Parts: sequence; structure tokens; C-alpha cells
Amino acid sequence: MRSVLSCFLSVASRPRRWGRVALLAGGVSLACLGGARADDDSGNLTLQLLDRVNTLEQQTRDMRGEIDQLNNQVQQQNATLSKQIDDMNFAMQHGHGGASAPASSASAGGSAAPAVAAGKAATPAAPVAKRSVDDTLKAGNDALLQHDYTTAQADAQQVLSGPKGPRQVDAQYLLAQSLAGQKQYRQSALAYYDAYNRAPHGAHAPTALLGVAATLLALNDRTSACQALDKLASEFPTPADRIKSAEQVYRKRAKCS
Repeated sequence: MRSVLSCFLSVASRPRRWGRVALLAGGVSLACLGGARADDDSGNLTLQLLDRVNTLEQQTRDMRGEIDQLNNQVQQQNATLSKQIDDMNFAMQHGHGGASAPASSASAGGSAAPAVAAGKAATPAAPVAKRSVDDTLKAGNDALLQHDYTTAQADAQQVLSGPKGPRQVDAQYLLAQSLAGQKQYRQSALAYYDAYNRAPHGAHAPTALLGVAATLLALNDRTSACQALDKLASEFPTPADRIKSAEQVYRKRAKCS
């Protein structure tokens, strides 16, 4: 049975009917999606399983976003509750000092404690600065340049777990690069193809397909790497010079026909 990438990459004119490539454990040469023959039962079963994996991954992303929102709400509620408790303590201390302290000591030691309490209550805790999506991606790319791949991966995943937006494509591409830097080639190949699939005509699409080919070569899957390069040539017949040069290098390494 052909690999999953064979289904996605072998026929450039066929419409894209699946969300993204599924490169499963045991190697990136994966089970074919069963589009060649309708009576290929094992291929149809693989397609169903891959669709299920894609659905579960999307649900996981959505759940992470909801969990982050709930955590933010809990933190805000805790901060509000703490402020209310501080205000109540101050009010109780102030009221006690004014009622029971003698007139002779009210202007001396009796008013010192309320003054301190008032100072504490009047100074709110400094809020923790929350990074924007742009700041998080910038930090992640800076970490990538410093070969701090773990930090780059964490920043990319933070953006991906947040609200959906156009910068998630950039985060997905950053995730793929950080995984490749850690030599997690199977996961990196998946992440690269996901970056391509999120925006097939976007700025990262050609380099994402190059990333797929590079990670497949690292896994010694030359056939699938050549298919990725063929898809690159088909989708982007006139790429930038640096992309064309890299494509030729990878073709020689993979010994593409």
C-alpha cells in the first residue's frame, strides 16, 4: 500500500480532499488514504482513522483555548476576591481603631496601624503583563535563532492553543522548525505539512513543503521526499531562487528520478 504522502503528492491536479497529511508512528512511509480504488477496504479504513485523528487534534486545540480562557477567568476572580478581603480587613481595622482608641492616643499610636493598613489596601498588586501573539512569535523566532528549540516550541504552542487567527500559520511553521531542531522528524514532518495545509498559497507554503522533504530525507524515506518535491514543483512552478536551489539539492540527495 502506498504511503499517505503518495495520496497527497502524486497527483497535483487532484483536489485536496483531506485536511492534512497523516504521518503515523513506525515511519513517515504511512498507509495510503485509499483514494485509488473504491474497493480497497484497508485504504478506506485508514482514511476514516486519519479523519478521526484530524478531528481529535482540532478538538484538542479548541479545548486548550477554552481551558486558557477559564484559567484567566479564575485568576481574575481570585484577584477580585483578594482585593475584597483586603478592603474588608482595612475597614474592620479602621473601625476598631476609631471606636476603642482613647482620644489622647488617637493622634499618636492609635492611628498608625490604620494608616499602614490603608497604605497596603490602596496599593493594588502589579498585574502580570500578558504577551501579545506578535510578541510571543517574535520571542519564539528569536529563541529559534539561538537554537533554543524548546522555548521556540513552547511559544509556538502557546499561540496555537489560543484564539484562532491568521498568525497561527506562523506559529505552526515555527513549531515545525523547532521540532526539526530537536530531531523529532516524524512530528516535524506532520507540523510542516500542517503549516502548508493551513495556507496552501501562503508565504510559508513553499518552504513548508521543503521542510516536509527535508524531514523525510532525515527519516531515509526518499520516495516520499521525492513526492513532496514533485508537489512543490507542481504547486509553485516559479519559486524564489533560494527555494529552487534547495529543491535541487534535496532532489540529488533523495536520488529523485
